[in-house]
This record gives sequence, structure tokens and C-alpha cells, in this order.
Amino acid sequence: MAEQSTSQHVFHFNEDEPNFESFAEENGFRFWYARTLMSCLGYTGWDSFQRVMNQAMQILNTLGMPIQDHIMFVGRTIDGKQETDAKLSRVACYYIAMRADARKPEVAGAINYFATIAGAIRDHFEQIENADRIAFRGEITEREKSLTSTAKQAGVVNYAYFQNARYVGLYNRSIAQLRQLRGIDSSRTPLDYMGKDELAANLFAMSQTELKIKADRVSGQGQAEEIAREVGKKVRESMISISGVAPEALPRMEDINEAKKDLKRQSKALQKADSSKKKSTRKAPKLPPAADTPAEP
Repeated sequence: MAEQSTSQHVFHFNEDEPNFESFAEENGFRFWYARTLMSCLGYTGWDSFQRVMNQAMQILNTLGMPIQDHIMFVGRTIDGKQETDAKLSRVACYYIAMRADARKPEVAGAINYFATIAGAIRDHFEQIENADRIAFRGEITEREKSLTSTAKQAGVVNYAYFQNARYVGLYNRSIAQLRQLRGIDSSRTPLDYMGKDELAANLFAMSQTELKIKADRVSGQGQAEEIAREVGKKVRESMISISGVAPEALPRMEDINEAKKDLKRQSKALQKADSSKKKSTRKAPKLPPAADTPAEP
């Protein structure tokens, strides 16, 4: 089948004009093809768009939402060629839009469109910030597992001390002192109250610490802690040099669990919208569809 063409502005509610709903498909459930969404969002390359999709899958995973319920990869014949595509739920489309290039006007329109349907109470920029935070927080959780394993192999027996060394290097204070500075309960990690840039800095420090432990063939708790402090300090110096702001001076953000709850609430609203929505009578022109076959991402 030939791929559908999309206009640059399809994220609107004018039913007299083709809009995003015009490109919906139904086969037991309402979905959109990823390559259609790619065009709607102003992307032309599948590889770059797949990277955005991967980030959206990270959000789904972090929120505990089954990826297969929202993103299902399939094979399709497009313009006579077998291509990888994916069936996307409306929720997946929203998450992809929030992880897409915000400089594209199509992306801004998409976020506002989905947020309106979801009854979002946060503004456009806060929506993107929280999506970024959730994605980075999920990446940190995964990196922590890898770093824990690497540290253990290097002879670290007290991971809490090793972890604290990163905070000392990055924040020039212990994790307990950072909690006190920001008014965070002792039972919570400061990571849950960080903005996207601060989370990115911690993720970078963790990944570089792991790489250096492996490269230097570190052996023992003391050496591992020294590397964690050293790497944290270098990341700190870079942040101050670039932005002029020390990491500990960055603002405390809203509890990320509240951001997760809000995004889950929006997701339920989007799912509810589709469960009650009748199939649109205005469909974009299509040739008879080819059979889909499952494909690996």
C-alpha cells in the first residue's frame, strides 16, 4: 500500500478538515501507524523517529504500563517495499510527541492536542519537563542496576557509601546533607525531586563512574569510592563552568511520583476517549490495506 500523506497541521479539532483522527485505524482497537505519526510530527527519517519511540517506551516502562499494550511493531508493505512499522495507541502517540523535537511546530501542536483531550492541568512546558524527568529517572534506575553489579565485582561491599561518594563529588556534600538542604525526607532519594538537567548530570556521572571502574580495573571499596568522587567532581566543575550554577543550587522540583500520577491520569483519559469514540466517517484516502505481520523493533 502507498503511505498516507499528512499535512503539516493535523492536530486540530475542526471536523470539517482532515485532522489526526482521520488517520486512525481500527482493528479491534483504535490505533495509528508510527510512520503516519512520524510524518504528522514533521519527521522524515525512520531511524531518528525510532529513537523518539524508544524514549516513549522508557516512559511506559517507568510508569509500569505494558509496552505491548501501546506499541506493537509490525511489518507493512509501503510503496512496494517491506518496512518496519508499529501500531500505536493514542497514549503512545502522546508520549512520543512529548519526547519529540520540541522545536518542531508540529510537535507543539500535537502536545497541546493530546493534552486538551486528556484534560491536562499543566502547561505545555511543564508537560515536557515532567516527561523528560520520568524518562531520565527510568534510565537512572536501569543504570543503577548495572553500576551496582559493576561495583560489586570491583569489591564494593557497602553500596550506600559508594553511592554517597558520588554525591560528595557532585554536590560537595553528602546525600544526607543534600536531603536536609532541600527538605527531603530521609526515606526518599533526592533523585525524585530533581529536574531533567540535574537528573541527566547524575546519569552521566553514574555511567562515567562505571566505565572508569572497568577501565582502571578497580579493586576494593576505597578505590571505587575515590573514582565515584572524582567523576562526580568533574561533572560538578563542568556544570559550574557551563551554566555558572552549582548542582546543589538547582531548585527542588515536585515529587516525581506526583508527575507520574498526573501522566497516568491523562493516559486513562486518553484511553477513555477512544473507548467511547465512534470510528470517524472522514477517513484519509487509502488503498486496500496489506496484511500486517509482526516484526521485531
